[in-house]
Amino acid sequence: MTISQSGEQLALQRPRVRNVPEYVSSAGLEAVELAASAGLFLDPWQRLALDDTLGEKPGGKWSAFEVGILVARQNGKGAIIEARELAGLFLFGDKLIVHSAHEFKTAQEAFLRIKALIDNTDALRRRVHMIRTAHGEEGIELRDGTRLRFMARSRSSGRGFSGDTMILDEAQELPLAAMAALLPTLSARPNPQIIYTGTVPAPENDAEHFTSVRDRGRAGLSKSLAWLEWSPGEEWSDLDDREAWAVANPALGYRISVEFIEKEREALSDADFARERLSVWPRNSTGSVIDAKLWRDQLDPTSEAENPVVLALDVPPDRQCASIGSAGRRTAGGVHVELVDRRPGTGWVVESIKQLVTACRPKAVVIDSAGPAASLIVELTAAGIPVVTTSAREMAQACGSLYDAIRNGELWHIGQPELNDAVAAASKRPLQDAWAWQRKGNTDISPLVAVTLAAFGLASSPSYDVLGSIW
Repeated sequence: MTISQSGEQLALQRPRVRNVPEYVSSAGLEAVELAASAGLFLDPWQRLALDDTLGEKPGGKWSAFEVGILVARQNGKGAIIEARELAGLFLFGDKLIVHSAHEFKTAQEAFLRIKALIDNTDALRRRVHMIRTAHGEEGIELRDGTRLRFMARSRSSGRGFSGDTMILDEAQELPLAAMAALLPTLSARPNPQIIYTGTVPAPENDAEHFTSVRDRGRAGLSKSLAWLEWSPGEEWSDLDDREAWAVANPALGYRISVEFIEKEREALSDADFARERLSVWPRNSTGSVIDAKLWRDQLDPTSEAENPVVLALDVPPDRQCASIGSAGRRTAGGVHVELVDRRPGTGWVVESIKQLVTACRPKAVVIDSAGPAASLIVELTAAGIPVVTTSAREMAQACGSLYDAIRNGELWHIGQPELNDAVAAASKRPLQDAWAWQRKGNTDISPLVAVTLAAFGLASSPSYDVLGSIW
């Protein structure tokens, strides 16, 4: 294959999965032009990725809070990062950009590349106040105070920084503990963005978070996550299919040759070649219990529940927020679940449930007796709201029932981003002869737990018709 601008080759450079929040404009062209002025010329597929990364909503904020880019090694995803970092430093006024990688040598190599681009461009170099090259302190600071820091990830790296942009390279090795340290650094910024770039994880990688990002990205239901994936997909199995090689490697004909891939094909095992060159995830690598397609198929923006409904409450272990879910029968058949309220903290919960009880006269309010929300039972009871609690066995039954209802096409939702994200992040917690939703690290699945409990309460009528007898 030779370098070409034919429509056929440009089509092959587009990602197989491209789920991107809507945007009205993009700063991608500005970033591409700045990179070119520094001698960094982007391929068409890289320009597309940068356009989607820098898509803007009305008012100028990024359309994507999170951006995930999955592409095989040596295709040039580093150039996308470099162009984004240059633009953040010299165009967008990002006060702090943090570039982290799993290994220090990777972060250091990225620092040396961006340093070379700046050193060799007079217009950029003149705006630099200081370049730190000491081991572990690598970074660039402009005269206006804008900074770009490079670091290897750890449980504590990133704590204390209030960054505008977080670049998470080697995202296939991204422990939840590291995310717990890094994510809060963006909370106080007016227009933050997280960018994940990585490859398909090897068995030894800690890829739980990146797998969750993949699942949410493939589902295409998030309004704040852009997911770009160059791979033929898990359903594909012909390792010698040249077209699949091109689909998985947008730089084929630019940076990678067919001849080189042929040598890799001969040298690597089937599993390694599929993972490393073709970005094919193992079929058992899903991070979510609920299949993304099944959940998407049950989306109905017009769905609504008939009264009376059942309400349920859940709180994540860190108690940073709380979620109230509901479940009710639909006129068209099946069950409608919905996240009816979700806010930071827990101080608002009792008053909100009192208002909901008055407004919709539910059959019951359900809480998992073994979950973090159980601490609110006393307050709710004191406020005159009787609460139904589930045991560990009933919680397992609730999870299994919701799972079956989704698979059987009997449960419907309206596509709420918080609930979508919780569904995509859900994993299993094994019990003696069953399982329940697993809470891990900083992943908040309380919206899913809340609607699970609500649906279980609805199915358990009339035994759960506690409040209904009051009306």
